[in-house]
Amino acid sequence: MKPSPFIVFWISVFWIKGVFLNKEKQVFQSPAELLIEPKDETKLTLTHQIQSYDTILWYQRSPGNTSLKLIGYVSYKAVTVESPFQSHFNVSGDGEKAAFLHILSPRHPEDSGEYFGAASMHSSYPAYFGEGTRLTVLEPEHPITEPTVKVLPPSQKECRNQKDNEKRKTLVCVASEFYPDHVSVSWQIGEKEVTDGVATDSAALRNGKYYSITSRLRVSAEVWYEPSNKFICTVSFFINETTKKNSSAFIHGEKAKDTNAMTREKYLRITQSAKLTYSVFIVKSSIYGAFVAFLVWKLQGSSGKQNY
Repeated sequence: MKPSPFIVFWISVFWIKGVFLNKEKQVFQSPAELLIEPKDETKLTLTHQIQSYDTILWYQRSPGNTSLKLIGYVSYKAVTVESPFQSHFNVSGDGEKAAFLHILSPRHPEDSGEYFGAASMHSSYPAYFGEGTRLTVLEPEHPITEPTVKVLPPSQKECRNQKDNEKRKTLVCVASEFYPDHVSVSWQIGEKEVTDGVATDSAALRNGKYYSITSRLRVSAEVWYEPSNKFICTVSFFINETTKKNSSAFIHGEKAKDTNAMTREKYLRITQSAKLTYSVFIVKSSIYGAFVAFLVWKLQGSSGKQNY
């Protein structure tokens, strides 16, 4: 049973928007991540437990694309592989239970991307996807390289224009010089993992042979200005199906500056204010002195007329 073009189009467009979800955890795909050499052969697996569903389809999404390309499918036990993929892929299994996407040798770096299996029936029923497999075909003579991680402190100027009760500080974690780009980033404050205020790049950026990625953690100024707080950034780097290497970096919070301490700016403000106050005092004193002198002169004048 070859799925209609409507099914293929419907899946490839609307799944990206989150319409087709894993139906009650009855669709399972493995592995989640995979690194292979150009000469390697491997396979992906999709199983489902949806009653009456009889077709499993396999799709490819290339890096930077949002659309899915149909590789092939198995309906009951009948297999079809689309012509552009026949030299690189094969499909096997049973559409009612489990199906496999076989990735054949030789592979090429452009075969890297995301691969999705989906359980389906026909055009009047939705298709339900597995969670996908992220696959990288390693480039020849390019060794797997773990990331270098560092945490940058917040800018000193960040809180200047914020209200006291809204002041926030942003810490930045930078992971760089790694290959390939199978990484995830997490934050801790002390022993506690935090997710609120965390923003991580959606994808690693490649520059030359290597990748880099940044993640930001926003905390209240009160939390940052506590020297006992330890801010830890951990980058989990995928090596193979059983091994992930964690690389971490950290910084401590800093002590808030004493707002009562005498600084040059504060000294200038105080002296300028004192000068202004003294100038006003002198002017007022002069006016008062002139007024007293005027009164004395008037009184002397009145006294002289009486004596005359």
